[in-house]
Amino acid sequence: MRQTLPLVSIVLSLLFSSFISAKEVRLYTQRHYTADKQFFAQFTKDTGIEVKVIKAGANELLTRLKAEKAAPQADLFITTDAAALDRADAAGLLDKLNSEKIQSRIPEGLQGKNGTWVPITMRGRVIVYSKARAGKNLPKTYKDLASSQWRGRVLIRSSSSGYNQSLLASILAAEGRPAALAWAQGVKNNMARPPQGGDRDQVRGVAQGLGELAVTNTYYLGLLEKSDDPKDRAARAAVGVIFPNQNGRGAHVNVSAAGIVKGAKNRPHAVALLEFLTSSEVQAGYQKMTSEFAVTKGVEPEPLQKNWGSFKADYASLHELAGHHEEAVKIFDLAGWK
Repeated sequence: MRQTLPLVSIVLSLLFSSFISAKEVRLYTQRHYTADKQFFAQFTKDTGIEVKVIKAGANELLTRLKAEKAAPQADLFITTDAAALDRADAAGLLDKLNSEKIQSRIPEGLQGKNGTWVPITMRGRVIVYSKARAGKNLPKTYKDLASSQWRGRVLIRSSSSGYNQSLLASILAAEGRPAALAWAQGVKNNMARPPQGGDRDQVRGVAQGLGELAVTNTYYLGLLEKSDDPKDRAARAAVGVIFPNQNGRGAHVNVSAAGIVKGAKNRPHAVALLEFLTSSEVQAGYQKMTSEFAVTKGVEPEPLQKNWGSFKADYASLHELAGHHEEAVKIFDLAGWK
């Protein structure tokens, strides 16, 4: 005769299954890198915690977090811009991290001021120059890009780029509105062509002789250098790298960073994921795979990163970007920077 499980056993089994399936962490992320997918998979393998990901732009995700504030559907908010995390914090959407392990790993200047977010990776915004054509009187600061010396010789992407908006916001924070407007107008006047393409296209343009200077994020240099396309590798080899403002505030940097959503249903799992992502092993992996800089203390840069040169970073303005972002967009428009 076939035996059946008692009803109480069935109920307990269903409850246990529900508990197991709830071992998860839910991300809203702006990032789209293959490296993230691989590290999330490794985290799940190591811990059994499933990582559920929703990707969208930072503004779209912020809107969604605000709409869900009373009943949060995400545990972590990850963006490629410190300003977006600060806007989320100002809106009361993020909770204090309170993880001594993570906080001890990250330099104090790179952590969110209110303890609600931590960086995962960092990038610098640098000037590259044609080794063959730019000459010896090279720019040393971002301000130098606006000098009439470089009229018709600068390649840079559109003002709609979040990278350029953050750079201008940092100039606003450090030097004020008149200096920021003069810079935007000067660089616009010095453009070798109307803004077009991404950061890698600016480097390619210098290699092709379309300009002599360009502005790019550091990790794009790594992506070009490791590209399967020999033309991209040649473009990277054709340019030198300048970290601006080394005698002043330092080179502009920004971060990909993560904050725990206030009211997160899976907070312990979210903290565990952040501890994993800021571990030395994963940080070294990010450098190798994406050419972004590690943010954890004691992680040595990759050889190709060392070849760019050591640099002083501007951590101070990193925490002022959110307050100057809107004004930066207005200044770009006023300068006629497309």
